[in-house]
Amino acid sequence: MNRSTLTLVSGSLLTAASLSAQTPGEWGQFRGPNSNGTAPAAKVSNWKAANIKTLWKTETPTGFSSFAVAGAKAFTIITGETDGNTGEVLVALDVRSGKEAWRKPLTVIGKYDGGGNDGAKDNKGGDGPRSTPVVNGDKVYAIDANLGVFCFEAATGKPVWNHDVMKDNAGVQIKWQNAASPVIDGDILLMCGGGEGQALLGLNKNTGKVVWKGENDKMTHATPVIADIHGVHQAIFFTQVGLVGVNPADGKVLWRGDFPFKVSTAASPVVYEDIVYCSAGYGVGAGAFKISKSGSDLSAEQIWRRENECFNHWSTPVVKDGYLYGMFSFKEYGNGPLACVDIKTGKDVWKEAGFGPGQVILSGDKVIALSDKGEIVVVEANPEKYVELKREDVLAGKVWSYPVLAYDRLFARSTEEGVCLEIQ
Repeated sequence: MNRSTLTLVSGSLLTAASLSAQTPGEWGQFRGPNSNGTAPAAKVSNWKAANIKTLWKTETPTGFSSFAVAGAKAFTIITGETDGNTGEVLVALDVRSGKEAWRKPLTVIGKYDGGGNDGAKDNKGGDGPRSTPVVNGDKVYAIDANLGVFCFEAATGKPVWNHDVMKDNAGVQIKWQNAASPVIDGDILLMCGGGEGQALLGLNKNTGKVVWKGENDKMTHATPVIADIHGVHQAIFFTQVGLVGVNPADGKVLWRGDFPFKVSTAASPVVYEDIVYCSAGYGVGAGAFKISKSGSDLSAEQIWRRENECFNHWSTPVVKDGYLYGMFSFKEYGNGPLACVDIKTGKDVWKEAGFGPGQVILSGDKVIALSDKGEIVVVEANPEKYVELKREDVLAGKVWSYPVLAYDRLFARSTEEGVCLEIQ
């Protein structure tokens, strides 16, 4: 078994008191506590003068799984070896030191079917796990590349249950395997990947049993999002036929918005007020739907469409005050821009090259970007112009995963290493 080696770079570690279960500021699921890439403003008075200090680094062999940080642990999925077999492994790291607390094998997969080794000329390779685990209560959940769903005790790694969607729900695999992360709403774990009549699935998070199933949508690599639109609580999936909003409790379809699919759809939908934005690569481009309510019924009407442009390849943007901020490019490795786009009209506002298909989060009124070459870049969420406040190279390897803001620390990983950063 190949264990990650730990490099402790600083003695300034998080204290146990700062990591109590009651402390706010955890990032326990894909794209944060609100599943939309947002977090409260970081406690930094002056980003330009701030010092970014590395607290620890540890190996995170291959893949694009992001960190989920909660319960004083940072969870991610790496490539590892178990009993001589190479496959996906869920690891739990102590957030104070980066030391491995436990690891559990998920699925054996010696080689992915391509795609993940692309990159800039000097930054290729690293194909591996794509999905991000989710911490909910005292459990951690994961979906592997082959649509196996797992629940473990977060503190110890003790298995609680597992569910095989390929076997039990006539699962339909897609090119480059599963990349979507689990989404939990109440007691329901939401996912897509089943066969005819059971493509959308709601599992009981406590038992793994199927609570509801329905529809014929084929899955994509996009993780669904939870939102409230017109006072209606819903989960929004981005499938091969487009957007579909469902009641998370029973799977009832609330509305649909048709949208084309080619090769892969990987960015999640973005919700702003009554607008739902979506985008994909491979000639598809972007569009937005306005959701209307009549009585108890919801409907979707497309309000703009940009075919074969305004790409979010797999980088989901964030939205603030009606403007999207994110990585808008297709296969522009190392050079694709960070851009601002008006979500109501689809019009470009500004672009700044040099980021590639990295990822962004929103902290207060600041965009924290992580470029595909491992730079943390802090930018004002300003629709008037690009204003860069801080830039620091923090990671070696290729980065297609999201930065995470938790416990007043930044966590990030690449195909080679994971890091915990303190901003002073």
